[in-house]
Amino acid sequence: MTGLSLSDKVTIGSALLGGAAGVAGSFAVLRRRSLVGDMLAHASLPGVCIAYAITGSRELLGLSIGALVSGLIAIGLMTLVVRWTRTKEDAAIGIMLSGFFGLGIVLLSVITRSAAAGGSAGLSSYIFGEPGNMLDSDLLTLAAVGAGVLLLVVCFYKEFKLVSFDHEFAKSQGWPTLWLDLGMMAAVALVTIIGLPIVGVILMAAMIILPGATARMWTNRFNVLLILAGIIGATTGAVGVRLSSSLPTGPTVVLTGATIFVASILFAPERGVIARVWSETRLRIRVAREHLLRSLYELNEPTLPRLTPTSFQTLLSHRYATPWMLRWLVDRSEHRGLVTLRGDQITLTPLGFRRAAEATRTHRMWEIYMMEFAGSAPDHVDRSADAVEHLLPESLLVELEDRLAREGRLPAIATEVPASPHEVNTEGNTS
Repeated sequence: MTGLSLSDKVTIGSALLGGAAGVAGSFAVLRRRSLVGDMLAHASLPGVCIAYAITGSRELLGLSIGALVSGLIAIGLMTLVVRWTRTKEDAAIGIMLSGFFGLGIVLLSVITRSAAAGGSAGLSSYIFGEPGNMLDSDLLTLAAVGAGVLLLVVCFYKEFKLVSFDHEFAKSQGWPTLWLDLGMMAAVALVTIIGLPIVGVILMAAMIILPGATARMWTNRFNVLLILAGIIGATTGAVGVRLSSSLPTGPTVVLTGATIFVASILFAPERGVIARVWSETRLRIRVAREHLLRSLYELNEPTLPRLTPTSFQTLLSHRYATPWMLRWLVDRSEHRGLVTLRGDQITLTPLGFRRAAEATRTHRMWEIYMMEFAGSAPDHVDRSADAVEHLLPESLLVELEDRLAREGRLPAIATEVPASPHEVNTEGNTS
């Protein structure tokens, strides 16, 4: 690594740590064991202090071995507490996390006061992270850990995938789920321990959880999730280090990851807030438009097949809509070629009449179904059908209609709209 500046080494090291943490942490997120990484990070502090007391050196490998041993002891004690007592897993994690972290702070205080140690010995950097003293050997260790995690995932990709999504099925097939689970958690533990000098014991959990949780917002495919988590983790580490020129590195790296996560919550194509609000808004508009067309069909029903104009006030009193909303719906329907508007009079076009007949037929079929199979009363079935008839996506309705047409059971449009099971007021006072 000769020739690389300290800044470059820290950036590369943080990117390697973020990539490995993203891939390994995805399994913890999918297995709903994100807090295990948090507990492991906090429980490693006593091991770091004891390893320093024994070796007298701040070399990453030696301190990491001490941290790993301490973390494994905490996991073992947590498992025993859950298995042999009535303590729940989340409570056991909290107990081990706080207990081991408290012990680590006490040991760190003792080392700080030790004259032989020459002050704090730099171990306090393990609390919040301080990668400024990264050596070439540390960078090689991070690269080796990252490569080891990727090799483990590639070798056991199919097994890890099944255990992550359907642990019971894998167990019923005779797979060694316990060892596979331990393999996944060992990868999480290894990455957690190695990352302590960079982001610290308090913030390492964020490096484990954030990339996997962020990638989950963008995809439902397992292989894409792992790749995205690795890329997001590496980007978080590299960008966070570059932004931390005058700020603490560990918190800056975590804030970078949190920013990417918040952006994903807002802008992810399917799970994002904006996409969901847009989808729900489109659904509400479609439902309101179908209600408008059904109202026009019902008001024209006594004179069919002749279509007569309907006044705005008659339509307004028929559907209980607010005037501005109804006016907006009528204007949008005219723009789509479903109605024509002459002054205050609204008339269905041939296309609008076909859509209105389809909406009315679907509504009345739901009314009949709910009366016969759900026991709804005729005077309440109108609102009940309104609540459920729009739940099926349009693509599924088309598929069902195609199936009925192939079987010869699809009634013709408009001419075979079933009669309403309840009285329909065509005067515009009630529906």
